[in-house]
Amino acid sequence: MAFFKRIQKKVNNLWYPQSVTVGKPVTTREVAEQLSIISTVTRGDTYAVMQNLGIVLSNYMGNGRTVKIDGVGTFYYTASSTKQGVQTAEEVSASQINGVRVRFIPEVGRNSGRQVTTRSMVNPNIFWEEYGKKLSDGDSQGNSGSQGGSGGGGLDDNPLG
Repeated sequence: MAFFKRIQKKVNNLWYPQSVTVGKPVTTREVAEQLSIISTVTRGDTYAVMQNLGIVLSNYMGNGRTVKIDGVGTFYYTASSTKQGVQTAEEVSASQINGVRVRFIPEVGRNSGRQVTTRSMVNPNIFWEEYGKKLSDGDSQGNSGSQGGSGGGGLDDNPLG
């Protein structure tokens, strides 16, 4: 379940839904645990690979490459420059660059008409609920919210019954 809250924009005084995250961010260890549960790789091996992923991505992108990870998307660098442009192309230099950002484009699937049919990182069954409202079963969402809660095979599940 994803959450939103109502926000009034100062630009036009109109109201819009804005997504809200709850609880603490999911850690690398938690992601490694879930990956190990749904694959044949141990939690320790998964964690070790994930710890080094940033280094590998930065090395490739630092060499001018984009990095496409199947099922996830594409990562690449963009440069921001000083506000002072120059008059001719010959005057352009790397000294005008004052920042680098990592950009990310989530992977999408397209049909033969080039229309987007799937987005790898968007759950097709997402259910939006207003943050702080009561659930129909009487539970409220305003609590900790740090656990996923989809029953994805956590350590508390006993496979033997």
